Amino acid sequence: MRPLPTPLARRLRELFPTLVTLAVLLFARSSLADHYYVPSGSMLPTVEAGDHVVVNKLAYGLRLPFSSRFLTPRREAARGDVVVLDSPRDGTTLLKRVVARPGDRVEVREGALRLNGSEVRVEGRSGALLEALDGKPHPLRLDAGGGPDFGPVTVPEGHYLVLGDNRGDSLDGRYFGFVRAEALRGRAFAICVRGGRPTWEAL
Repeated sequence: MRPLPTPLARRLRELFPTLVTLAVLLFARSSLADHYYVPSGSMLPTVEAGDHVVVNKLAYGLRLPFSSRFLTPRREAARGDVVVLDSPRDGTTLLKRVVARPGDRVEVREGALRLNGSEVRVEGRSGALLEALDGKPHPLRLDAGGGPDFGPVTVPEGHYLVLGDNRGDSLDGRYFGFVRAEALRGRAFAICVRGGRPTWEAL
């Protein structure tokens, strides 16, 4: 005759599906996808303070949950990617744009980029500025000036230079230097909340 389960065993059995669900959700948020609240205007006009962005955490490879260790081969970020990363200065979560990759010779003067000996094209359109990284235009703001100059310097292997689109008001790689590839948590690909309301705007 099998002994009757104890109250603790019965309780654990009842809680098991909930615990499994929580574990799956935590794994998904840590390693697959998540959303991020943007606290500052450093990425204006692309992303506004108070926006929520959706982040693909598989963009650069599958990681061990709650770790910077990759379980699959790491993929390189592209110039122009909007990324969520850990600040090299204090570990806080930041949202910035990748502007230079490993091996790039990069320089920033008055907010304007120069990559591998060529000026990155910036053009005005309908009163707005557009910067084209690898032929993909994105909005750029210089209302607060261009921020500090940087370089020329070559990006070391396994590192990136990240900047804010609001060049004159962004605490970015010009202040804290290059970021390690492992510090990139994922690629932000859409704004899902703006002004407290659901929306969907691709980045």
